[in-house]
Amino acid sequence: MNFEHARYNMVEQQIRPWEVTSQAVRELLMTVRREDYVPEASKALAFADIEVPLPHARTMLKPVLEGRILQALALTSEDSVLEIGTGSGYFAALLAAGAAWVRTVEIESELVKLAQANLARSGVKNVIVEEGDGKEGSAAHAPYDAIVISGGMFELPDVLLEQLKPDGRLFAFVGEPPAMKARLVVRKDDNRFHHTDLFETVVPLLEHVPSRGEFTF
Repeated sequence: MNFEHARYNMVEQQIRPWEVTSQAVRELLMTVRREDYVPEASKALAFADIEVPLPHARTMLKPVLEGRILQALALTSEDSVLEIGTGSGYFAALLAAGAAWVRTVEIESELVKLAQANLARSGVKNVIVEEGDGKEGSAAHAPYDAIVISGGMFELPDVLLEQLKPDGRLFAFVGEPPAMKARLVVRKDDNRFHHTDLFETVVPLLEHVPSRGEFTF
């Protein structure tokens, strides 16, 4: 398989037509090697417009969604980022390529080790992979310029919003199938948040979501 050709087609035929107009984002997606974070059994699917399966019934987001998240967050080289739900480490690597540093929280120890190994092999040095339950975020290292929740939830918890800096941005998929909202929240000041629903989609709900407002990931 010609990975470079497949990567180019992913960006130009999937991601660009899906309203990813940012040249900087498309360059990130061309630079960070997605195939290095895809399980060996799924290498042929690395650039397909699907959710690539991971251990523990988890998946990698579709490339088009990764592009839209990056564009919405508009990261700068000075930004600190918190990611909830590390998976294989690929999206953390994308975030790290556009930010100062990334802390990513993952509850499954097998995925923590997988992500750490993938990031180390790729030479990514500005990502810290933390094992834990992401529903509380990582308050000890807050506040953050940006927070990304890499999975669906019924509603946004206040504890994560409170870990944003003023003008900080949070991206999440909110609701339940078949009509989930891709939501961008911007913190205006200590008590004001503005949210915009960017588009509708469906993503897997975060693991262990027994009822509304109660989730673990």
